[in-house]
Amino acid sequence: FSKPYFEQGKAWDFTSIDRNIYFDPTGKIAWFDELLDTWMQLCRGSGVLKKENGQWKIAHYVLSLTIPNEEIQPVIALKREIDSTYIKSLPKQ
Repeated sequence: FSKPYFEQGKAWDFTSIDRNIYFDPTGKIAWFDELLDTWMQLCRGSGVLKKENGQWKIAHYVLSLTIPNEEIQPVIALKREIDSTYIKSLPKQ
């Protein structure tokens, strides 16, 4: 999915400023968390990698915006209507 965007130079331009990497006992699974400097200011990423045929492949990745707890209320207000509409459109589980 993302390869064409990276090749065109239209992909993420994030700089890791802190990263922690952990490995399972087999050395074939790794997970990490990182603090990123981005065009959105600070973000946090986390993910899981699998080693397949000698190459590390991303199995899962999450990017999160960092919002200080004392600043969350305006963000909640901004998202309320959009999130509520989306939630109502989802099938009931």
